Amino acid sequence: MSQAIFQSFEQKTKPSQGAPHLKALREELKKRGLDGFVVPRTDEHQNEYVPASSERLMWLTGFAGSWGAAIVLAEKAAIFVDGRYTVQVREQVDTSLFTPEHLIDHPPEQWIKKNVKAGMKIGFDPWLHTHEGTKRLEEACTAIGASLVAVDSNPIDAVWSDRPAIPLAPVTLHRPTYAGEEAEAKIKRIQSKLADMKADAVVITDAHAVAWIFNIRGGDVGHTPLPLGFAIVPQQGKPELFMDGRKFSNATRDAVANLAEIAEPSVLDVALDRLGKAKARVRFDGATAATRLVRKIEQAGGSADVGTDFVALMKAVKNKAEIEGSRAAHARDGAAMSKFLAWFDREAIKGHLTEISATEKLEECRRDTGVLKDVSFPSIAGAGPNAAIPHYKVSVESNRKIEKGIFLIDSGAQYEDGTTDITRTMAVGSPTDEMKDRFTRVLKGHIAIATAVFPKGTTGAQIDSFARKPLWDVGLDFDHGTGHGIGSYLSVHEGPQRIAKTGVTPLEVGMMLSNEPGYYKAGHWGIRIENLILVEKRDFKNAEREMFGFETLSFAPIDLNLVDVSLLTVEERAWLNEYHAKTRAIVSPYCDEETKTWLEKATRAI
Repeated sequence: MSQAIFQSFEQKTKPSQGAPHLKALREELKKRGLDGFVVPRTDEHQNEYVPASSERLMWLTGFAGSWGAAIVLAEKAAIFVDGRYTVQVREQVDTSLFTPEHLIDHPPEQWIKKNVKAGMKIGFDPWLHTHEGTKRLEEACTAIGASLVAVDSNPIDAVWSDRPAIPLAPVTLHRPTYAGEEAEAKIKRIQSKLADMKADAVVITDAHAVAWIFNIRGGDVGHTPLPLGFAIVPQQGKPELFMDGRKFSNATRDAVANLAEIAEPSVLDVALDRLGKAKARVRFDGATAATRLVRKIEQAGGSADVGTDFVALMKAVKNKAEIEGSRAAHARDGAAMSKFLAWFDREAIKGHLTEISATEKLEECRRDTGVLKDVSFPSIAGAGPNAAIPHYKVSVESNRKIEKGIFLIDSGAQYEDGTTDITRTMAVGSPTDEMKDRFTRVLKGHIAIATAVFPKGTTGAQIDSFARKPLWDVGLDFDHGTGHGIGSYLSVHEGPQRIAKTGVTPLEVGMMLSNEPGYYKAGHWGIRIENLILVEKRDFKNAEREMFGFETLSFAPIDLNLVDVSLLTVEERAWLNEYHAKTRAIVSPYCDEETKTWLEKATRAI
């Protein structure tokens, strides 16, 4: 089997790195007169996936998850993670040095109040914290008589001797065929919104928004086609794009220069000073704007309007070309997934597969499409107890042999016409009654979301419990959201829409999300069923309100060997049979004969 080209299985960190790195950081903090330092897992754009040069939390602690933070004091340190990473953090981090804390139940602000003493100076990098995040830390420090101190340069960077270079991947143009809207039209929409808001300009800090506005893509971040940079869009006049000039070919520069003045990131301060001196009212995205930028405007005399990101909402509502592209990408991807599942069904029972060999095979099936640009994230391929870790990442060290029981694989692809994300859980051999019960309850929750009908204005938080009720009925639950937004040849995780307890954004027609309830029996096995869905209108005779529902976009067989049919209602069984019939119709034209034959059996009516 050929090697996977987009994923690495090398373990980049070890718990043992914590001691020397923590010692080095503490020595640097002492030199700077600081008693502590806050280390978030993010970059200057608040990205979930960051370039290697911004993996400061991983360098310090060994933790490789996508969300977390640490606080380091002279005598103690803590690392904060959410429910997805409670197992992983104890495997990757020396917990004798960093005490694991729950990021939601016991956030950094609470820890500061209990562990920081009056008079202490706690440092933070204002490039890596949002305005609201900084406020919470400041309030916590003030409450116990300590102070939060912004650093001019990150102390980790000063002691990280082999820090990777800042990325300089080439900027490419995202063709209108796929984008569905010219960049000029997007800029006009933004400027019209600024006029309505009586704002003079908006500072675009989210790199995804920068890519979307100017119809450009890049490669500065692994598995997400992002060109890192900032932009300023004024209410009137030409926008400014702050991006390293070495990323542009002559042709790309010429095309983008028609839309915006291109400048180096180092002169962003000059532009902010100019706006401040003009007493401009400048809009910032509260979720991604660094404290450093907000303070710069205010210090220069301007007014910072920090709030929800209206550009994110524009980007979240997909246009006709993006929707059609996604359907095409999912049909192609569904065929690749079906080819993999057919192969897995034949080979897994023989006992020679591993998590890595399965991951490689799935990527190979996607590469065989001829149009794969990248995977959309490192595949989560878990056998047995590893499947019970929601965000498990296989490495050479952790690689398990796939034996009888359960295997879960959560994966996705980047195609120019769409980004995919799909999870399937398969039985190897005969599943236990408990496995079938839990799988079927997860399936019932999945179907509840897929068939949900709701009035305009409904948020993801209002329907999140639909997916949980079959588990709640027997005293079970799962510790992650039911669904996240997804980009169009952009990030596999996109806001602001989500189906979760924290999903407060109303769902709108054209938004894409995931539908992925799960169940995890820690130390034994895990289950997740994930498809992507599209918000669409629903028409009812005599309806008194505008109603929405979901179109399912992902098509690949759901393992019938794990389904306890007796737990399904007549309507749920009908949904599953219809879904499998659609899967055959949509993906079969892309499949070879061997896969087609397997598909007939795998999608049989029950």
